[in-house]
Amino acid sequence: MPERYVPNEAVTHGDGGTAALAMAEAETLEGGRNGRGGSPRDKPRSLWGDAWRDLRRNPVFLVSALIILFLVVIAIWPQLIADGNPYRADLAKAQEGSAPGHPFGFDTQGRDVYTRTVYGARASITVGICATAGAALLGSALGGLAGFFGGWWDALLSRVADIFFGIPVLLGGLVFLSVVTSKTVWPVVGFIVLLGWPQIARIARGSVVTAKQNDYVQAARALGASSGRLLLRHIAPNAVAPVIVVATIALGTYISLEATLSYLGAGLKPPTVSWGIDISTASTYIRNAPHMLLYPAGALSITVLAFIMLGDAVRDALDPKLR
Repeated sequence: MPERYVPNEAVTHGDGGTAALAMAEAETLEGGRNGRGGSPRDKPRSLWGDAWRDLRRNPVFLVSALIILFLVVIAIWPQLIADGNPYRADLAKAQEGSAPGHPFGFDTQGRDVYTRTVYGARASITVGICATAGAALLGSALGGLAGFFGGWWDALLSRVADIFFGIPVLLGGLVFLSVVTSKTVWPVVGFIVLLGWPQIARIARGSVVTAKQNDYVQAARALGASSGRLLLRHIAPNAVAPVIVVATIALGTYISLEATLSYLGAGLKPPTVSWGIDISTASTYIRNAPHMLLYPAGALSITVLAFIMLGDAVRDALDPKLR
């Protein structure tokens, strides 16, 4: 026997039920538009919104960000945790170990290792941030223009970048900085920017080449958008993520490069307080006074590791393939 058709509630109540159902649907739609109904998960999020949500849940990002924030604070205000003078020397205490008020001991000239380790963060953080910002800006500008316009500009940039890639970093630093007499951080920053921009330029070029082929760029071009508007409003915001990832990871590498050049005597020079300079001085006395090497080298390692961990976390959050 065939089953009987049972009409729904709206139909059984006639036009009034249909009208009530229609009003309920309209109220649901209106509530979703005004934010009164629906779930926050239904709201579309951008790439940056998703990335920030993932970063907040990533313990690697939180730990590395806290370490970097602490390093930046003591680089700006080292007096917060070290009230001594990094240049004050007492030869009677040379190479002595830990003492009350001096937990890291003294170096070969009787200077407090703890105070010098704290003040050494300023030079390293300054070089790392300034060199990364300079290399990122220069590389992004040149690489973005090459990827957008192509042609002879792209070919010229590629050949110039190949020349810089062929220069050994340490050898180039020794040659370039050996003729510089300035004792500030800016010659080291300039050298790192000079050799660091080609890597970011290639990343930016590839990202722009990929982004300019998207449909929304072609639509904006068909509507008559200028080259500047296409590059700044449509392409750059969607091509900057790989550059940020590479620059974040490179920041730790630049800090390590500065310490290496200072260790070899070609980077920062006294009286600048630097971890690389202190490590170079302590390496000769590693058997008699290992504490002189342990603390500045440990601070350098923690700093580089924190920036590399931050870069890895940012890469995981911005790469859609890893979701």
